[in-house]
Amino acid sequence: MDKDTKLAVLIDGDNIASKYIKEMMEEIAKYGTPTIKRIYGDWTKPHLTKWKSILLENAITPIQQYSYTTGKNATDSAMIIDAMDILYSNKVDGFCLVSSDSDFTKLATRLREAGMMVYGIGEKKTPNPFIVACDKFIYLEIIQPEKQTRGGKTKTQAANVDKITAKVLRLLKNSVADAADEDGWAFLGDVGSLILKKQPNFDSRNFGFEKLTPLFKSTNRFEIEQREKGNSRFKLIYVKNK
Repeated sequence: MDKDTKLAVLIDGDNIASKYIKEMMEEIAKYGTPTIKRIYGDWTKPHLTKWKSILLENAITPIQQYSYTTGKNATDSAMIIDAMDILYSNKVDGFCLVSSDSDFTKLATRLREAGMMVYGIGEKKTPNPFIVACDKFIYLEIIQPEKQTRGGKTKTQAANVDKITAKVLRLLKNSVADAADEDGWAFLGDVGSLILKKQPNFDSRNFGFEKLTPLFKSTNRFEIEQREKGNSRFKLIYVKNK
């Protein structure tokens, strides 16, 4: 993603814990520049107190939304209305919807229909309909600050790393086959893009790997080849099913 891409970051304050804010904003910066940053909630409620001290540090604008009716989430409605206003203002190229709530599924779908790039950010409990409605979905658990444990692994890794199951391997192998040339070799960048289209919440960090290359290597099911890129010091990674 081009770092000049302008993003609107809309946070469901009733649904997301403040402890994630620093790492979350650093993650969002990888995909573009957050030019609009808003968080929604009823700021008269005590459970949002922890957010108040960090909003100024991160230049996030709090939007007050009173709970008019018991059992109804007014925050969702306010966030959806704002998102549509921002969409029609033509001031951004994409959206980051920060919530673990499936109520934003239709919003994500509508924004993508309008040509917007949509990043979803939420916890692993997020329902699948919202996840697949986004172009890419990032779990908050994998961007938590890491705390060292006795076994040498970090607390985050020990608690949240997923296993590479047979289903995951099929996704990897099928994506390599789909992106491969006549000799069976596929550029890993193309494979990664294809995997995301098939499964927006796929991230090598979910399995304890910072990048896709070591994830592929760890399975022993693929041939990996580095190729020179002209005079560049960077090498292109190609992968092939064994």
